[in-house]
Amino acid sequence: MHLTRARLTACTALVLSAGMLLATPAAADRPAPPHPAVEKPAADVTPPPLTRPVPGAARAGAAGRADAGATAATGSRVPDPLSDFDGDGVSDLIYRGWNGNVYTATAQGGGGAFNEGSLPLPKDIVPIGNQDAVGGGPEVLVLSEQGALTMYADATPTSASYAWQGNGWQIYNKLFSPGDVNDDNRADVLARDTTGTLYLYYGTGKRSAPLSARVKIGTGWNVYDQLIGMGDNNGDGWADLYARDTAGTLWFYPGTGDKARPFGTRKSVGGGWNIYNTVVPVGDDNGDGNGELLARDTSGTFWYYTGKGNGTLATRVQSSSPGGWEGVPQFGGASNSPVAGTKEGLLARNSAGTLYWYGSRTNGVLTSRSQLGNTGGWQGADYTHLSSLDPDNSSDIAQLYDNGLYVDGVYIGSGWGVYNALVGPGDLSGDGKGDLLARDRSGNLYLYQGNGKSTGFASRIKVGGGWGSFNKIVGAGDYTGDGRADIVARTTGGDLYVYPGTGKAATPFGARTKVGSGWNTYSKVIAPGDLNGDGKGDLLGVTSGGDLYAYRNAAPGKFGDRYKVGPGFQIYNTMS
Repeated sequence: MHLTRARLTACTALVLSAGMLLATPAAADRPAPPHPAVEKPAADVTPPPLTRPVPGAARAGAAGRADAGATAATGSRVPDPLSDFDGDGVSDLIYRGWNGNVYTATAQGGGGAFNEGSLPLPKDIVPIGNQDAVGGGPEVLVLSEQGALTMYADATPTSASYAWQGNGWQIYNKLFSPGDVNDDNRADVLARDTTGTLYLYYGTGKRSAPLSARVKIGTGWNVYDQLIGMGDNNGDGWADLYARDTAGTLWFYPGTGDKARPFGTRKSVGGGWNIYNTVVPVGDDNGDGNGELLARDTSGTFWYYTGKGNGTLATRVQSSSPGGWEGVPQFGGASNSPVAGTKEGLLARNSAGTLYWYGSRTNGVLTSRSQLGNTGGWQGADYTHLSSLDPDNSSDIAQLYDNGLYVDGVYIGSGWGVYNALVGPGDLSGDGKGDLLARDRSGNLYLYQGNGKSTGFASRIKVGGGWGSFNKIVGAGDYTGDGRADIVARTTGGDLYVYPGTGKAATPFGARTKVGSGWNTYSKVIAPGDLNGDGKGDLLGVTSGGDLYAYRNAAPGKFGDRYKVGPGFQIYNTMS
C-alpha cells in the first residue's frame, strides 16, 4: 500500500481585511497569485507484517464462538474483539495515513484501503465491536478534525456502511473504548475533556443513537498522557483500563461492574513506558480471557505484551521489523491523544528561492527533502506555513504580497500589509476549526477565527498589545498536553514562553509559562507539529552554523533535552 500525495488545498470566496469582512472580489479583479499552489508529498508507507504470538489456549474463530459469554479454558469470559474485520476471532489494526486515508492490516496479513474516498478525513478512529448483533462485522467510530463523530457499521477490512453522526465532540482530547463496562455485551466509550474530566458513554445497541447520555467518571485524568482501553485483563469479565503518566509509569485500573464507580483503585504496572509513542490494544489474542497490547517505540518498532490475568503484563516480544511502522501518524483505538490538521513537517527556502518540504516520520526526525514548485520560484516570497484552515488534515501556505493575503495561491483579500507576522497554530477558539493570528507593527496581536472551510474569517479579536517584544511567535498544535492549540514565543533576549490555549476566542491564551532561556542561539525557531507521534507539538531550532536540533515535547508546558537532527541547514533563509 502506498499513500498518495497530499494537496495543499486552495481556498476560495469570502475575505477579511484587517477586521472587516469583505465581499469576494470579482474574478477579473483578483490579482494573479505571486506563487502558485504547490503539492507536498505524503510519506509512502508499506507496513511490514506483525508477529503476534498466540501460545497456549486455542481460539475458535468468529464462526466457532457461540456468543460473547463463551469461555476459555480458564473459565474467564472471552469478549468479542473490537476490531475483528475479517471474522477470524482476533483483532486487526486500523490506522490513518498522512494523507488522511484509512487503512487496515489484519492479523493474517491482509487488509487494504478502508472506505476509500468516502470517509470524512479522520482525526481519530475508535473500533467498538459489534454493537447490535446485526451483521457480522464490528462498528467503527470516526472522529473528524472539527468534532463530527460518525459511526460505520458492519466493517470489513475494506468497507463499512454509514449508520450515524453526532457533532460537538471536539471538546474531548481523547476518545476510546475500554470494551464492555457494564456486561451487556456491548463495548462502551470513554471520553476525556481538556480539563481532565473523564466521561463514560454506554453503548445502546441502537444504530440511530448508539451512545447513551454521558456519565461523569471523575476529574484529574489529565495527569495521564496516554489512556488505553484494555478489555478484561484480570479475569473478572469487566473491561479494564490502563493509563500512562508523563513520567512513564503505567497504571492499571480494574473494572468493577459498578455503574457508580466503574473502575477501581489503580495499581502500578511498572515504569519506562515513555519509550513508546503509542500503545494499541488488540484484545484477547490467545483465547485465555486476558487482553494483549502492541506498543510502538519512537523508532517505529512494535512490541507485543501478553496479559497475565492479574493486570500485569508478560515480558515484551518484538512484533515487527525494526522501524517498519514509523510512518503511521494515528492508529485506531490507540492510547495517544490524536492530532490532525496542524502541521506534518516544515517548509524551507534556500537563497536561490527554491522551496523544499521535509515531512514528519513519527520517529523524531524528518524525511528527505522534496522540491515544491519551480527552481527559484519562491524568490522574495513573504510566506508562512499554517496549520490547516479546512478539514483536509493538510497544512497550508499563506503569503503576504502587495498588501494582499493569499492562501495556497488563492487571493483572499487586501489590507493585510499592516501585519508583520502571521501564525497558524490550529484551533484556538474551541470549535475544531483552524484559526489565524496576525501581529501589526505596533505589537498588537489579533485572532482571526476561521470558518472551517478556508472561505473566510470572523471579525478580528484583539488578543493584546506588547507582542512586539517577541522576535518569533510559532505554533502547531498542543504544547501543554490538554489537547488545545497553544503558541510559543521567543523574546529578543532568548527567553522562550508557552502561551496555553484556552479554547475561547475572546481570551484565547492563559498566563504564559517560561520554558527556557538561551534560545537566541538559534537563528530560526520552527514549529513542525508532532515529530515523534505522541500527540504533542515539538520544536526545532537552527544554529547560525546550520545545525538543526529538535526538542521533543515533555508536556505539560516543557521540552526535553535537544538532540541533533543534522547539519547543513544554513543554506535556507527561511524555515517554517
